[in-house]
Amino acid sequence: MTGSVPGSARNWTVGTAPGIFPFLGHGIDLVRRPLAFLESLPTHGDLVEIRLGPQRAWMACHPDLVHQVLGDPETFDKGGPLYDRLRMLLGDGVGTCPHQDHRRQRRMLQPGFRKARVADQVHLMGEEVESVCRTWRGGQTVDISATMMDLSTRVISRVLFSDSLDAATALEMRRCLATVVRGMFVRTVMPVDALFRVPTPANRRYRHASDRLRAIVDAAVAERRRDAARDDRDDLLGTLLAAARGDGVESAITDREVHGQVITLMFAGAESTALCLSSALALLGRHPEEERRLHSEVDSVLASGRPPGPDELPRLVRTRCVLTETLRHRPPGWLFTRVATKETKLAGHRLPPGATIVFSPYLLHHDPALFPDPDRFLPDRWLPGQADAVRPGAMIPFGAGRRKCIGETLAMTEAMVAVAFITRHWRLRHLPGYEERLRPAASLGPRGLVMTCEPRARRPVATPPRADSRAPRTAVLPVVHNSRTAGGHDVHDA
Repeated sequence: MTGSVPGSARNWTVGTAPGIFPFLGHGIDLVRRPLAFLESLPTHGDLVEIRLGPQRAWMACHPDLVHQVLGDPETFDKGGPLYDRLRMLLGDGVGTCPHQDHRRQRRMLQPGFRKARVADQVHLMGEEVESVCRTWRGGQTVDISATMMDLSTRVISRVLFSDSLDAATALEMRRCLATVVRGMFVRTVMPVDALFRVPTPANRRYRHASDRLRAIVDAAVAERRRDAARDDRDDLLGTLLAAARGDGVESAITDREVHGQVITLMFAGAESTALCLSSALALLGRHPEEERRLHSEVDSVLASGRPPGPDELPRLVRTRCVLTETLRHRPPGWLFTRVATKETKLAGHRLPPGATIVFSPYLLHHDPALFPDPDRFLPDRWLPGQADAVRPGAMIPFGAGRRKCIGETLAMTEAMVAVAFITRHWRLRHLPGYEERLRPAASLGPRGLVMTCEPRARRPVATPPRADSRAPRTAVLPVVHNSRTAGGHDVHDA
Protein backbone atom coordinates (compact mmCIF):
# COMPACT_ATOMS: atom_id res chain seq x y z
CA MET A 1 0.00 0.00 0.00
CA THR A 2 1.34 3.43 -0.86
CA GLY A 3 0.16 6.86 0.11
CA SER A 4 1.15 10.47 -0.31
CA VAL A 5 3.06 11.93 2.62
CA PRO A 6 3.73 15.67 2.60
CA GLY A 7 7.46 16.41 2.60
CA SER A 8 9.33 19.67 2.78
CA ALA A 9 10.21 19.68 -0.92
CA ARG A 10 7.76 17.30 -2.51
CA ASN A 11 5.06 14.75 -1.82
CA TRP A 12 6.90 11.59 -0.95
CA THR A 13 5.35 8.14 -1.22
CA VAL A 14 5.82 5.56 1.49
CA GLY A 15 4.91 1.94 0.92
CA THR A 16 5.40 -1.64 2.05
CA ALA A 17 6.98 -4.39 -0.01
CA PRO A 18 4.82 -7.52 -0.27
CA GLY A 19 6.26 -10.69 1.22
CA ILE A 20 5.25 -14.27 1.89
CA PHE A 21 7.79 -15.36 4.54
CA PRO A 22 6.72 -13.71 7.82
CA PHE A 23 9.68 -14.99 9.90
CA LEU A 24 12.47 -14.62 7.35
CA GLY A 25 10.90 -11.51 5.81
CA HIS A 26 12.36 -10.39 2.51
CA GLY A 27 15.70 -12.07 3.22
CA ILE A 28 14.69 -14.99 0.99
CA ASP A 29 14.07 -12.61 -1.92
CA LEU A 30 17.35 -10.82 -1.29
CA VAL A 31 19.26 -14.10 -1.33
CA ARG A 32 17.47 -15.72 -4.28
CA ARG A 33 16.97 -12.73 -6.62
CA PRO A 34 18.58 -9.73 -4.95
CA LEU A 35 18.93 -7.34 -7.88
CA ALA A 36 15.45 -8.00 -9.28
CA PHE A 37 13.97 -7.56 -5.80
CA LEU A 38 15.76 -4.23 -5.37
CA GLU A 39 14.58 -2.94 -8.74
CA SER A 40 10.98 -3.82 -7.86
CA LEU A 41 10.90 -1.65 -4.73
CA PRO A 42 10.50 1.86 -6.24
CA THR A 43 7.11 0.82 -7.61
CA HIS A 44 5.95 0.69 -3.96
CA GLY A 45 7.22 4.15 -3.01
CA ASP A 46 10.17 6.45 -2.38
CA LEU A 47 10.56 4.91 1.08
CA VAL A 48 9.55 1.26 1.32
CA GLU A 49 9.17 -0.86 4.43
CA ILE A 50 10.80 -4.29 4.16
CA ARG A 51 11.56 -7.07 6.64
CA LEU A 52 15.05 -8.34 7.36
CA GLY A 53 14.23 -11.47 9.27
CA PRO A 54 11.83 -10.38 12.01
CA GLN A 55 13.15 -6.79 11.93
CA ARG A 56 11.45 -3.92 10.15
CA ALA A 57 13.63 -1.78 7.90
CA TRP A 58 13.04 1.07 5.47
CA MET A 59 14.58 1.14 2.01
CA ALA A 60 15.35 4.63 0.70
CA CYS A 61 14.69 4.40 -3.05
CA HIS A 62 15.05 8.07 -4.02
CA PRO A 63 18.47 9.78 -4.31
CA ASP A 64 17.37 12.77 -2.23
CA LEU A 65 16.47 10.45 0.65
CA VAL A 66 19.76 8.57 0.34
CA HIS A 67 21.70 11.83 0.52
CA GLN A 68 19.65 12.97 3.50
CA VAL A 69 20.77 9.79 5.25
CA LEU A 70 24.42 10.03 4.18
CA GLY A 71 24.60 13.75 4.90
CA ASP A 72 23.50 13.41 8.54
CA PRO A 73 25.69 10.77 10.21
CA GLU A 74 24.71 12.00 13.67
CA THR A 75 21.08 10.99 13.06
CA PHE A 76 21.72 8.09 10.67
CA ASP A 77 24.79 6.38 12.12
CA LYS A 78 26.68 3.32 10.97
CA GLY A 79 24.53 0.49 12.25
CA GLY A 80 21.88 -2.06 11.39
CA PRO A 81 22.39 -5.73 10.50
CA LEU A 82 25.34 -5.14 8.11
CA TYR A 83 27.44 -3.21 10.59
CA ASP A 84 26.48 -5.47 13.49
CA ARG A 85 28.08 -8.30 11.50
CA LEU A 86 31.03 -6.28 10.26
CA ARG A 87 31.95 -5.15 13.76
CA MET A 88 32.13 -8.74 14.93
CA LEU A 89 34.87 -9.28 12.33
CA LEU A 90 36.48 -5.87 11.95
CA GLY A 91 35.97 -4.20 15.30
CA ASP A 92 35.41 -0.45 15.31
CA GLY A 93 37.75 0.55 12.49
CA VAL A 94 37.40 3.69 10.41
CA GLY A 95 34.74 2.10 8.20
CA THR A 96 32.55 0.71 10.98
CA CYS A 97 33.05 2.94 14.00
CA PRO A 98 30.21 5.05 15.43
CA HIS A 99 29.97 8.68 14.38
CA GLN A 100 31.55 10.07 17.55
CA ASP A 101 34.80 8.12 16.93
CA HIS A 102 35.09 8.71 13.21
CA ARG A 103 36.75 12.12 13.05
CA ARG A 104 39.65 11.08 15.29
CA GLN A 105 40.23 7.87 13.36
CA ARG A 106 40.03 9.51 9.96
CA ARG A 107 42.43 12.28 10.98
CA MET A 108 44.94 9.65 12.11
CA LEU A 109 44.78 7.67 8.84
CA GLN A 110 44.30 10.48 6.31
CA PRO A 111 48.02 11.16 5.62
CA GLY A 112 48.40 7.64 4.26
CA PHE A 113 45.68 8.24 1.65
CA ARG A 114 46.56 11.70 0.36
CA LYS A 115 47.08 12.04 -3.40
CA ALA A 116 50.80 12.72 -3.07
CA ARG A 117 51.19 9.59 -0.95
CA VAL A 118 49.25 7.46 -3.43
CA ALA A 119 51.42 8.86 -6.26
CA ASP A 120 54.45 7.38 -4.51
CA GLN A 121 52.73 3.97 -4.54
CA VAL A 122 51.94 3.84 -8.27
CA HIS A 123 55.23 2.06 -8.95
CA LEU A 124 54.44 -0.79 -6.54
CA MET A 125 51.02 -1.20 -8.19
CA GLY A 126 52.77 -1.55 -11.55
CA GLU A 127 55.18 -4.11 -10.14
CA GLU A 128 52.36 -6.24 -8.80
CA VAL A 129 50.24 -6.18 -11.97
CA GLU A 130 53.32 -7.15 -14.00
CA SER A 131 53.94 -9.98 -11.57
CA VAL A 132 50.44 -11.48 -11.72
CA CYS A 133 50.37 -11.32 -15.54
CA ARG A 134 53.89 -12.63 -16.11
CA THR A 135 52.90 -16.30 -16.28
CA TRP A 136 50.06 -15.79 -18.79
CA ARG A 137 50.48 -17.37 -22.21
CA GLY A 138 48.41 -17.12 -25.38
CA GLY A 139 45.36 -19.39 -25.35
CA GLN A 140 45.60 -19.97 -21.61
CA THR A 141 42.44 -19.88 -19.50
CA VAL A 142 42.85 -17.58 -16.51
CA ASP A 143 40.76 -17.42 -13.36
CA ILE A 144 40.26 -13.66 -13.51
CA SER A 145 38.40 -13.46 -10.21
CA ALA A 146 41.20 -15.20 -8.31
CA THR A 147 43.92 -13.29 -10.15
CA MET A 148 42.40 -9.88 -9.44
CA MET A 149 41.90 -10.85 -5.79
CA ASP A 150 45.54 -11.92 -5.67
CA LEU A 151 46.58 -8.59 -7.20
CA SER A 152 44.53 -6.42 -4.86
CA THR A 153 45.65 -8.44 -1.83
CA ARG A 154 49.29 -7.96 -2.82
CA VAL A 155 48.86 -4.22 -3.28
CA ILE A 156 46.97 -3.54 -0.07
CA SER A 157 49.36 -5.74 1.93
CA ARG A 158 52.31 -3.68 0.66
CA VAL A 159 50.51 -0.42 1.42
CA LEU A 160 49.75 -1.69 4.92
CA PHE A 161 52.83 -3.76 5.71
CA SER A 162 55.41 -2.71 3.04
CA ASP A 163 56.20 -6.35 2.33
CA SER A 164 53.77 -8.46 0.30
CA LEU A 165 52.17 -11.40 2.02
CA ASP A 166 53.79 -14.66 1.02
CA ALA A 167 51.99 -16.64 -1.68
CA ALA A 168 50.46 -19.19 0.71
CA THR A 169 49.12 -16.51 3.07
CA ALA A 170 47.72 -14.45 0.18
CA LEU A 171 45.91 -17.54 -1.14
CA GLU A 172 44.47 -18.31 2.28
CA MET A 173 43.37 -14.71 2.75
CA ARG A 174 41.66 -14.69 -0.63
CA ARG A 175 39.68 -17.84 0.19
CA CYS A 176 38.77 -16.63 3.67
CA LEU A 177 37.56 -13.30 2.33
CA ALA A 178 35.31 -15.03 -0.20
CA THR A 179 33.77 -17.18 2.53
CA VAL A 180 33.25 -14.25 4.89
CA VAL A 181 31.74 -11.96 2.26
CA ARG A 182 29.14 -14.53 1.29
CA GLY A 183 28.33 -15.47 4.86
CA MET A 184 28.08 -11.86 5.98
CA PHE A 185 25.48 -11.09 3.30
CA VAL A 186 23.21 -13.92 4.41
CA ARG A 187 23.57 -12.79 8.02
CA THR A 188 22.69 -9.23 7.01
CA VAL A 189 19.47 -9.96 5.12
CA MET A 190 18.33 -12.66 7.56
CA PRO A 191 19.63 -11.43 10.93
CA VAL A 192 18.29 -14.35 12.95
CA ASP A 193 21.19 -15.37 15.18
CA ALA A 194 19.74 -18.79 15.95
CA LEU A 195 20.13 -19.78 12.28
CA PHE A 196 23.87 -19.18 12.42
CA ARG A 197 24.63 -20.82 15.74
CA VAL A 198 23.73 -24.22 14.34
CA PRO A 199 27.01 -26.06 13.52
CA THR A 200 26.27 -26.54 9.81
CA PRO A 201 29.20 -26.84 7.36
CA ALA A 202 28.52 -23.31 6.07
CA ASN A 203 28.49 -21.83 9.58
CA ARG A 204 31.68 -23.66 10.51
CA ARG A 205 33.38 -22.40 7.35
CA TYR A 206 32.35 -18.84 8.14
CA ARG A 207 33.67 -19.00 11.71
CA HIS A 208 36.93 -20.62 10.59
CA ALA A 209 37.45 -18.02 7.84
CA SER A 210 36.78 -15.15 10.28
CA ASP A 211 39.21 -16.60 12.80
CA ARG A 212 41.92 -17.07 10.19
CA LEU A 213 41.60 -13.51 8.87
CA ARG A 214 42.06 -12.19 12.38
CA ALA A 215 45.01 -14.52 12.93
CA ILE A 216 46.74 -13.36 9.73
CA VAL A 217 46.46 -9.73 10.80
CA ASP A 218 47.58 -10.55 14.35
CA ALA A 219 50.67 -12.32 12.98
CA ALA A 220 51.59 -9.34 10.77
CA VAL A 221 51.24 -6.91 13.69
CA ALA A 222 53.22 -9.18 16.03
CA GLU A 223 56.02 -9.54 13.47
CA ARG A 224 56.31 -5.78 13.13
CA ARG A 225 56.38 -5.26 16.88
CA ARG A 226 59.24 -7.76 17.19
CA ASP A 227 61.27 -5.72 14.68
CA ALA A 228 60.16 -2.31 15.98
CA ALA A 229 63.60 -1.31 17.25
CA ARG A 230 65.18 -1.59 13.81
CA ASP A 231 62.15 -0.96 11.64
CA ASP A 232 61.95 2.20 9.54
CA ARG A 233 59.25 1.15 7.09
CA ASP A 234 56.94 4.02 6.20
CA ASP A 235 53.55 2.36 5.80
CA LEU A 236 50.10 2.41 7.35
CA LEU A 237 50.95 -0.19 9.98
CA GLY A 238 53.86 2.01 11.04
CA THR A 239 51.45 4.94 11.37
CA LEU A 240 49.11 2.87 13.53
CA LEU A 241 51.86 1.53 15.78
CA ALA A 242 53.19 5.06 16.25
CA ALA A 243 49.69 6.10 17.30
CA ALA A 244 49.59 3.17 19.72
CA ARG A 245 52.78 4.56 21.30
CA GLY A 246 51.21 8.01 21.47
CA ASP A 247 53.69 9.55 19.03
CA GLY A 248 52.34 12.90 17.86
CA VAL A 249 48.66 12.14 18.56
CA GLU A 250 46.17 13.47 21.07
CA SER A 251 45.95 10.14 22.88
CA ALA A 252 47.41 6.72 22.29
CA ILE A 253 45.20 4.14 20.60
CA THR A 254 44.78 0.63 21.94
CA ASP A 255 46.12 -2.59 20.46
CA ARG A 256 42.51 -3.54 19.72
CA GLU A 257 42.14 -0.37 17.64
CA VAL A 258 45.33 -1.16 15.73
CA HIS A 259 43.95 -4.59 14.91
CA GLY A 260 40.56 -3.16 13.88
CA GLN A 261 42.06 -0.59 11.54
CA VAL A 262 44.38 -3.10 9.85
CA ILE A 263 41.73 -5.73 9.22
CA THR A 264 39.23 -3.07 8.07
CA LEU A 265 41.67 -1.67 5.51
CA MET A 266 42.72 -5.15 4.37
CA PHE A 267 39.11 -6.29 4.01
CA ALA A 268 37.93 -3.22 2.10
CA GLY A 269 41.07 -2.73 0.03
CA ALA A 270 41.22 -6.28 -1.29
CA GLU A 271 37.65 -7.41 -1.96
CA SER A 272 36.07 -4.32 -3.49
CA THR A 273 38.98 -3.44 -5.78
CA ALA A 274 39.23 -7.02 -7.03
CA LEU A 275 35.54 -7.11 -7.90
CA CYS A 276 35.75 -3.77 -9.71
CA LEU A 277 38.65 -5.07 -11.82
CA SER A 278 36.93 -8.38 -12.57
CA SER A 279 33.73 -6.55 -13.57
CA ALA A 280 35.62 -4.15 -15.84
CA LEU A 281 37.41 -6.98 -17.68
CA ALA A 282 34.19 -9.00 -17.95
CA LEU A 283 32.29 -6.01 -19.40
CA LEU A 284 35.06 -5.21 -21.89
CA GLY A 285 34.97 -8.83 -23.05
CA ARG A 286 31.27 -8.41 -23.87
CA HIS A 287 31.66 -5.01 -25.57
CA PRO A 288 34.29 -5.29 -28.31
CA GLU A 289 33.84 -1.73 -29.56
CA GLU A 290 34.53 -0.31 -26.11
CA GLU A 291 37.49 -2.66 -25.84
CA ARG A 292 38.84 -1.44 -29.19
CA ARG A 293 38.63 2.19 -28.08
CA LEU A 294 40.42 1.38 -24.86
CA HIS A 295 43.15 -0.50 -26.74
CA SER A 296 43.73 2.55 -28.91
CA GLU A 297 44.27 4.72 -25.85
CA VAL A 298 46.59 2.38 -23.94
CA ASP A 299 48.64 1.64 -27.07
CA SER A 300 49.26 5.37 -27.44
CA VAL A 301 49.83 6.31 -23.80
CA LEU A 302 51.76 3.17 -22.85
CA ALA A 303 53.83 2.86 -26.02
CA SER A 304 56.78 1.53 -23.99
CA GLY A 305 54.68 -1.39 -22.74
CA ARG A 306 55.43 -0.51 -19.13
CA PRO A 307 52.74 0.07 -16.51
CA PRO A 308 51.59 3.67 -16.27
CA GLY A 309 53.34 6.00 -13.87
CA PRO A 310 51.90 9.10 -12.24
CA ASP A 311 52.66 11.15 -15.35
CA GLU A 312 50.69 8.81 -17.63
CA LEU A 313 47.60 8.46 -15.45
CA PRO A 314 46.02 11.83 -16.36
CA ARG A 315 46.24 10.88 -20.05
CA LEU A 316 44.26 7.65 -19.56
CA VAL A 317 40.92 9.39 -20.00
CA ARG A 318 39.03 6.48 -21.53
CA THR A 319 40.47 4.06 -19.00
CA ARG A 320 39.01 6.25 -16.27
CA CYS A 321 35.66 6.37 -18.10
CA VAL A 322 35.58 2.56 -18.36
CA LEU A 323 36.19 2.18 -14.64
CA THR A 324 33.70 4.88 -13.64
CA GLU A 325 31.02 3.24 -15.78
CA THR A 326 31.92 -0.13 -14.26
CA LEU A 327 31.35 1.34 -10.80
CA ARG A 328 28.01 2.70 -11.95
CA HIS A 329 26.95 -0.53 -13.62
CA ARG A 330 28.23 -2.86 -10.89
CA PRO A 331 29.15 -1.03 -7.69
CA PRO A 332 30.96 -3.51 -5.42
CA GLY A 333 29.25 -1.92 -2.45
CA TRP A 334 25.62 -2.37 -3.43
CA LEU A 335 23.56 -2.60 -0.23
CA PHE A 336 24.10 -0.83 3.10
CA THR A 337 22.35 -0.13 6.37
CA ARG A 338 22.18 2.75 8.82
CA VAL A 339 20.43 3.10 12.17
CA ALA A 340 18.48 6.08 13.48
CA THR A 341 20.05 7.39 16.69
CA LYS A 342 16.92 9.31 17.68
CA GLU A 343 13.35 9.80 16.58
CA THR A 344 13.39 11.46 13.18
CA LYS A 345 11.50 11.80 9.90
CA LEU A 346 12.44 10.48 6.48
CA ALA A 347 10.14 11.17 3.53
CA GLY A 348 7.73 12.67 6.06
CA HIS A 349 7.52 9.30 7.81
CA ARG A 350 8.31 9.08 11.51
CA LEU A 351 11.13 6.68 12.36
CA PRO A 352 11.71 5.59 15.96
CA PRO A 353 15.16 5.46 17.57
CA GLY A 354 16.95 2.31 16.47
CA ALA A 355 15.11 2.09 13.13
CA THR A 356 17.13 0.44 10.34
CA ILE A 357 17.44 2.33 7.06
CA VAL A 358 18.67 0.54 3.94
CA PHE A 359 20.00 2.09 0.74
CA SER A 360 21.51 0.70 -2.43
CA PRO A 361 24.01 2.38 -4.78
CA TYR A 362 23.07 -0.28 -7.35
CA LEU A 363 19.43 0.80 -7.24
CA LEU A 364 20.30 4.46 -7.71
CA HIS A 365 22.79 3.72 -10.48
CA HIS A 366 20.12 1.79 -12.41
CA ASP A 367 17.39 4.40 -12.08
CA PRO A 368 16.42 5.37 -15.66
CA ALA A 369 15.48 8.85 -14.46
CA LEU A 370 19.11 9.35 -13.41
CA PHE A 371 20.91 7.30 -16.08
CA PRO A 372 19.21 6.74 -19.46
CA ASP A 373 19.58 3.12 -20.63
CA PRO A 374 20.87 2.14 -17.19
CA ASP A 375 21.50 -1.50 -18.09
CA ARG A 376 23.81 -0.57 -20.98
CA PHE A 377 27.56 -0.28 -20.49
CA LEU A 378 28.32 3.19 -21.84
CA PRO A 379 31.70 4.62 -20.75
CA ASP A 380 31.05 7.71 -22.92
CA ARG A 381 28.70 8.92 -20.15
CA TRP A 382 31.83 10.05 -18.30
CA LEU A 383 33.77 11.78 -21.09
CA PRO A 384 34.66 15.43 -20.40
CA GLY A 385 31.53 17.45 -21.11
CA GLN A 386 29.23 14.43 -20.99
CA ALA A 387 29.56 13.79 -17.27
CA ASP A 388 28.24 17.27 -16.50
CA ALA A 389 24.79 16.01 -17.48
CA VAL A 390 24.82 13.52 -14.61
CA ARG A 391 22.68 14.68 -11.71
CA PRO A 392 24.82 15.67 -8.71
CA GLY A 393 24.85 12.88 -6.16
CA ALA A 394 23.52 10.25 -8.55
CA MET A 395 26.79 8.30 -8.42
CA ILE A 396 27.75 6.98 -4.98
CA PRO A 397 30.15 4.03 -5.49
CA PHE A 398 32.35 5.45 -2.71
CA GLY A 399 29.65 6.88 -0.51
CA ALA A 400 29.05 10.56 0.19
CA GLY A 401 29.30 13.11 2.95
CA ARG A 402 31.78 13.12 5.81
CA ARG A 403 32.16 9.34 5.69
CA LYS A 404 32.96 9.08 2.03
CA CYS A 405 35.54 6.37 1.38
CA ILE A 406 38.99 7.31 2.63
CA GLY A 407 40.54 4.95 0.05
CA GLU A 408 38.84 6.25 -3.11
CA THR A 409 42.01 7.67 -4.69
CA LEU A 410 44.03 4.57 -3.82
CA ALA A 411 41.40 2.19 -5.22
CA MET A 412 40.85 4.11 -8.45
CA THR A 413 44.58 4.56 -9.05
CA GLU A 414 45.22 0.85 -8.57
CA ALA A 415 42.35 -0.02 -10.90
CA MET A 416 43.61 2.36 -13.61
CA VAL A 417 47.13 0.96 -13.43
CA ALA A 418 45.87 -2.62 -13.63
CA VAL A 419 43.30 -2.21 -16.42
CA ALA A 420 45.64 -0.08 -18.55
CA PHE A 421 48.53 -2.53 -18.30
CA ILE A 422 46.46 -5.67 -18.80
CA THR A 423 44.61 -4.33 -21.84
CA ARG A 424 47.83 -2.95 -23.31
CA HIS A 425 49.19 -6.49 -23.55
CA TRP A 426 46.25 -8.87 -23.48
CA ARG A 427 42.81 -9.35 -24.99
CA LEU A 428 40.56 -11.36 -22.68
CA ARG A 429 37.78 -13.50 -24.14
CA HIS A 430 34.84 -15.18 -22.44
CA LEU A 431 34.65 -18.95 -22.76
CA PRO A 432 32.14 -20.39 -25.27
CA GLY A 433 28.67 -20.54 -23.79
CA TYR A 434 29.49 -17.99 -21.11
CA GLU A 435 26.43 -16.61 -19.31
CA GLU A 436 26.73 -13.78 -16.88
CA ARG A 437 25.72 -14.78 -13.37
CA LEU A 438 26.16 -12.12 -10.76
CA ARG A 439 26.02 -13.51 -7.25
CA PRO A 440 25.67 -10.60 -4.85
CA ALA A 441 27.06 -11.16 -1.40
CA ALA A 442 28.23 -8.43 0.96
CA SER A 443 29.70 -7.02 -2.26
CA LEU A 444 28.74 -7.29 -5.93
CA GLY A 445 30.73 -8.62 -8.86
CA PRO A 446 31.61 -11.74 -10.83
CA ARG A 447 32.98 -14.67 -8.86
CA GLY A 448 34.58 -17.64 -10.55
CA LEU A 449 35.11 -15.62 -13.76
CA VAL A 450 37.37 -17.53 -16.17
CA MET A 451 38.54 -16.02 -19.47
CA THR A 452 40.96 -16.91 -22.25
CA CYS A 453 43.91 -14.57 -22.76
CA GLU A 454 45.27 -13.66 -26.18
CA PRO A 455 48.48 -11.64 -26.46
CA ARG A 456 48.21 -8.33 -28.29
CA ALA A 457 51.98 -8.13 -28.88
CA ARG A 458 54.22 -10.55 -30.71
CA ARG A 459 56.52 -11.19 -27.79
CA PRO A 460 55.08 -12.18 -24.41
CA VAL A 461 55.19 -9.76 -21.55
CA ALA A 462 57.85 -11.09 -19.21
CA THR A 463 59.89 -8.04 -18.40
CA PRO A 464 61.25 -7.45 -14.92
CA PRO A 465 60.14 -4.40 -12.98
CA ARG A 466 61.91 -1.19 -13.87
CA ALA A 467 65.30 -0.79 -12.30
CA ASP A 468 64.33 2.61 -10.95
CA SER A 469 60.82 1.55 -9.96
CA ARG A 470 61.45 2.13 -6.26
CA ALA A 471 62.85 5.62 -6.76
CA PRO A 472 60.74 8.38 -5.25
CA ARG A 473 58.27 10.05 -7.60
CA THR A 474 56.27 13.20 -7.33
CA ALA A 475 53.29 14.01 -9.50
CA VAL A 476 49.73 15.16 -9.22
CA LEU A 477 47.31 12.27 -9.57
CA PRO A 478 44.33 12.67 -11.88
CA VAL A 479 40.90 13.42 -10.52
CA VAL A 480 39.45 9.96 -10.88
CA HIS A 481 35.82 10.98 -10.63
CA ASN A 482 33.98 13.84 -12.22
CA SER A 483 33.42 16.59 -9.69
CA ARG A 484 29.70 15.90 -9.82
CA THR A 485 30.02 12.30 -8.70
CA ALA A 486 29.71 11.63 -5.04
CA GLY A 487 31.52 8.52 -4.90
CA GLY A 488 30.00 3.26 -1.26
CA HIS A 489 31.65 0.27 -0.45
CA ASP A 490 30.66 1.36 2.92
CA VAL A 491 33.46 -0.29 4.62
CA HIS A 492 34.62 1.57 1.94
CA ASP A 493 32.39 4.28 3.16
CA ALA A 494 34.91 5.42 5.73
